Amino acid sequence: MSSLIISLIIVVVSLQSVSAALTACPVADTSWSSGTGPNYLVCAGTDYQFGGRSLQLVHGVGSTSACAKICANDTRCQKAVYDMKDKVCHVKDVNSGISMPWEADTNFDTIRIDTGKLVEGSFLSHCPFPQTEYRSSRGAIYNVCRGTDYVGTSAKIVKQVTTVNACADLCTTTNGCVEAVFDNRNKVCHVKGAEPATSLFWVQNSQFTTITLPQQSKPAQKGRWSDIVRLPLIPVAAYVVPQFPRAHRLMFFLSWGTDAFGGPSGLTQFGDLDFVTGKTSAREISNTHHDMFCPVISQLEDGRILVQGGSDAEAVSIYDPDTNNFTRAADMKVARGYQTLTILSDGRVFTIGGAYSGPREAKNGEVYDPKTQKWTYLLGADAKPILTKDKEGIWREDNHAWLFGWKKGSVFQAGPGKDQHWFGTTGTGSITKAATRDTQDSMCGIWAMYDAVAGKILSAAGAQDYTNSDATTKAHITTIREPYKPSTVERVSDLAFPRGFANAVVLPDGTVLVTGGQRKSLVFTNTDGILKWTQLAPHAVPRNYHSVSILLPDSRVFISGGGLCRSVDHLDGEFFESPFLFNDDGTYASQPFTASQFASASLARMGSVTHSVNSDQRRVPLNNVTQSGKDVTVRLPTDSGILLPGFYYLFVMLAKGTPSMGMTVHVVL
Repeated sequence: MSSLIISLIIVVVSLQSVSAALTACPVADTSWSSGTGPNYLVCAGTDYQFGGRSLQLVHGVGSTSACAKICANDTRCQKAVYDMKDKVCHVKDVNSGISMPWEADTNFDTIRIDTGKLVEGSFLSHCPFPQTEYRSSRGAIYNVCRGTDYVGTSAKIVKQVTTVNACADLCTTTNGCVEAVFDNRNKVCHVKGAEPATSLFWVQNSQFTTITLPQQSKPAQKGRWSDIVRLPLIPVAAYVVPQFPRAHRLMFFLSWGTDAFGGPSGLTQFGDLDFVTGKTSAREISNTHHDMFCPVISQLEDGRILVQGGSDAEAVSIYDPDTNNFTRAADMKVARGYQTLTILSDGRVFTIGGAYSGPREAKNGEVYDPKTQKWTYLLGADAKPILTKDKEGIWREDNHAWLFGWKKGSVFQAGPGKDQHWFGTTGTGSITKAATRDTQDSMCGIWAMYDAVAGKILSAAGAQDYTNSDATTKAHITTIREPYKPSTVERVSDLAFPRGFANAVVLPDGTVLVTGGQRKSLVFTNTDGILKWTQLAPHAVPRNYHSVSILLPDSRVFISGGGLCRSVDHLDGEFFESPFLFNDDGTYASQPFTASQFASASLARMGSVTHSVNSDQRRVPLNNVTQSGKDVTVRLPTDSGILLPGFYYLFVMLAKGTPSMGMTVHVVL
């Protein structure tokens, strides 16, 4: 039992009077390029009015070019300002909700991405060009962004429309119209459909002009997404690196190429994102002779990360955060891909399934003991009872089991099959039916343990077949207590959208954020992608097959990836800030607060995710809490099946749910 004192610094920014705004750079732009990634434009002698929030300030920067290099190395940077007088580089937050028009100021140079160099079809989170306004004949004011398109269903298509303004007027007279697109080449106005009937994606396309009725930003109700951040490869899998006092690194990977896969290659491309500074790096891992595409991941008790199977289907690699290196562990008894892995209450790990790689057969369970560094095959942990029914056969039917390590070395399987089961992991293993979850399978649905103390599991969505199958909106809450006893399943309210290949993240307050997915599960496509129970702000890029979503210690959620088939590849990501991070007026809530304001606490296990599978994540509400002055003392659950060994974020929260920064806690047996 120990006490925790968290202190942070609140920075107050004052706004000063400014000169008249500029609509364009008053001098000729100069171009700067790092040689990789996008080009940047420098507008000399200008600043951004009101400043906005800075993502980082770097002092002692010698030149505008050096500031542009800092921007290029920060994945979040769309705009920057170089203070020539004080030698400071300001990396700006374009998504802070503050408008940043230009102003003339000889003390500064502004830096921005050259959006003219973006590839046609690039996804957008804001207008990349100077945006104008149009007041329609009925008084509605629209934002007009040339060179962009909304991809998605059109509710009405009107030909022989001569101007953008005329298209905006059509939107005004169409009930429910919020977005429209004018085809500049063919003189056609597309009045776009609205959610939930359709989903729209904003993309760059010089043929079109988008017309948007501005919606009031309400981050305290809807949350807020960051701008799109650029990454060196497609994150098909990711995990948080355990660190003290607070984690700040996310590692992500796919296969032998930065945007390609195919067959065992013996190597894997990795990226490393510092989500505090925004810096990224890339490296190739070949010493373990393991192509880690289509694996499973689990954090061991000591914080090492075990990556198992995939394209090199028998291989097991272990990442050590202390050395930042990988080693080859003992091979599995059975070669696997698309299996699931979970840590057990005694520190061993259990895996089952994986017919996607290796022999095409239902694959029984086996366990790995980090102490002996050996795998043991469990003949009695039979995979056949958990199979789904898929039109493509066995190579899809034992994939992505919903596994939860539980008390006394047991494992609970909540889906995606119709029935739920208990697995025993001692001796030769065992399987016992726990309950029937539903009348249909939910392959590639979402699942998460949002309250480990009460044994509560949320599951939803998915489809009968792995691909080319209509997704469902069904949702259930499963409750488990003692091992091998029947589970209780309750049907709850349906999702607002059907989703296949979605991702789910448990937040510190116990809510579950569901992102991405498709109305019809279709591998390697963006078709019918869902952008956003309670609908929150939509993200900019469709996140479907091969996407990831993971909780960070500042309570943001990072989503990224998707595709891996050239035409719909997404080498990028976005950060989501939940409503509980904002005050009612849209300003940031103060995360440092006093003990007198304290209301609750929770632990969230650091996650690892691939193919919508994050068996590491779980939330443990801390109900045994006392206060003495400025100290908050928390007594943890004593059952290691509830509080699995490993690394967690510790959050303390206000009554409205605003969490502190998540401090690292290491739970050992």
